Amino acid sequence: MADCNETLLEIWRFFDDQLSEAARADIESHLSECTDCLQAFDFYAELKSVVAQSVRDDTIPESLKIKIFECFGDVLAEDDGSELTSES
Repeated sequence: MADCNETLLEIWRFFDDQLSEAARADIESHLSECTDCLQAFDFYAELKSVVAQSVRDDTIPESLKIKIFECFGDVLAEDDGSELTSES
């Protein structure tokens, strides 16, 4: 079973669905019994939601898009099988 330290260290991986089913079940079990970790979990969930909303509301400057595509365009194109350009 997960302890407080393990739960807090793995919280972001939990949110991003990057844990095995067993690890996820251990953390869920711990959260059901530990109010301190549950409060931390709720805080991180709200923080993630606020950050995600903030990012959705912002537009990415065209100059930044171009720099990203210059640095990672080949890698991004390989991931989805399409060719990317700065106009995408």
